[in-house]
Amino acid sequence: MERKKKGKAAYMISVVAENYDIHPQTLRLYEREGLLKPSRSEGNTRLYTQEDLERLELILNLTRDLGVNLAGVEVILNMRQHLEDMQREMQEFVEYVEHEFTNRSPELNQKIHNALVKVTPPHLTLARPRKAERKENI
Repeated sequence: MERKKKGKAAYMISVVAENYDIHPQTLRLYEREGLLKPSRSEGNTRLYTQEDLERLELILNLTRDLGVNLAGVEVILNMRQHLEDMQREMQEFVEYVEHEFTNRSPELNQKIHNALVKVTPPHLTLARPRKAERKENI
């Protein structure tokens, strides 16, 4: 079981239940269903952190306000987690590509410079001639 990390604020089940106007058994049900994962004290008391409370607020919003059942809540929470993971992986990939691009060798820079197909760097925008200028050139 995960133990509470020292120095982080946490709330007991009775406080959370009272603050969110839900029965403690509902919180236990959410834990059994895997929707919440509160940490535990040395005495095995459930301790809810700020992250747990934010997740609980999302669960309550889905169930109370939107009428989503617990199976739907689980699917939504899993999809959100996968989306966050994919966004993190994509950001890491972009950072890797940017790093590789900025640290490329002088030989590669020369090959790019002499390439048959020229590519404009993404940070540059080519200006198009104005309509009047185009007519004069025709």
